Amino acid sequence: MGAVGSSADNALAEAFNATLKRETLQGARSWSSAGRVRLEIFKWITRYNARRRHSGLGYLSPIDYERRSDRVLLAA
Repeated sequence: MGAVGSSADNALAEAFNATLKRETLQGARSWSSAGRVRLEIFKWITRYNARRRHSGLGYLSPIDYERRSDRVLLAA
């Protein structure tokens, strides 16, 4: 275990947060309300979790991976 606040202890969370900031929060974008920011983050998280390609799934999105798995099971 590292020192308090060490990013080595929670590297996955640090990487996720860095990606969120880079793809959603940084830049010249401004929002009209906190609710609008929450909506943008919600949409990004939905894409990140369901539609983003994952190397562990053969560079398929989780949705495509499930569809492919379902077809294989139905064909069996």
